Amino acid sequence: MSFEPTALDGEVAIVTGASSGIGAATAEALADAGASVAVAARREAALETVADRIEADGGEALVVPTDVTDEAAVEDLIETTVDEFGRLDVLVNNAGVMLLEAVEDADTDNWRQMVEVNLLGLMNATHAALPVMQEQGGGHVVHVSSVAGRRASATASGYNATKFGVNGFTEAFRQEVAADGIRTTVVEPGLVETELQEHIPDEEIREQTEEWVGSLDALQPEDIARSIRFAVAQPAHVSLNELLIRPTEQER
Repeated sequence: MSFEPTALDGEVAIVTGASSGIGAATAEALADAGASVAVAARREAALETVADRIEADGGEALVVPTDVTDEAAVEDLIETTVDEFGRLDVLVNNAGVMLLEAVEDADTDNWRQMVEVNLLGLMNATHAALPVMQEQGGGHVVHVSSVAGRRASATASGYNATKFGVNGFTEAFRQEVAADGIRTTVVEPGLVETELQEHIPDEEIREQTEEWVGSLDALQPEDIARSIRFAVAQPAHVSLNELLIRPTEQER
């Protein structure tokens, strides 16, 4: 069985963290499948570039600059998208930061930022989108977590905490909304070649992580985007709840 390019025709999607990496690739993949896509992130110029690519390929994109740590801005993102497109079928909560540090050396502001972006931003967007999906009688919420949401590692404690939180929140939410026809998918990528590693504040950990990524055939953002497209294009009675995706060469 293969999915037609029009598998998401007439559907509307929001992708957060869509200015680069997995978010940008996912927005383009969903648009390629026929969805109208609202792209959200802080960097408006980068969002415009993503939207231009979507529109150049015949798709429809809406740029909504959004800081996911601002609850009012997240609510405005949902409202703006529904006002423009009339509905909301797919919400991809992808925005995230990975600020790896040992607990002993950690700047607690970095912990706070990861909690606000990786976890609270995702929770608030889900909360804001839920009434729309309930009124429609269905929808699909995708949360981009990480292998770090399943396996803890030294120097990743803060990041682990947020991603374990994403996994727990997603499963509880799934149980709450299953009867509403709302599907959930948590995506747990392993090593992906994105700019995420560049933001690691500890220079030694950053260099070690970049070396690890470079030592194997890492995943590309398009690999994760293709998997998200696969999940949301399933028939309505099929809920693909969890996708753990590692590079073939990644052992842990």
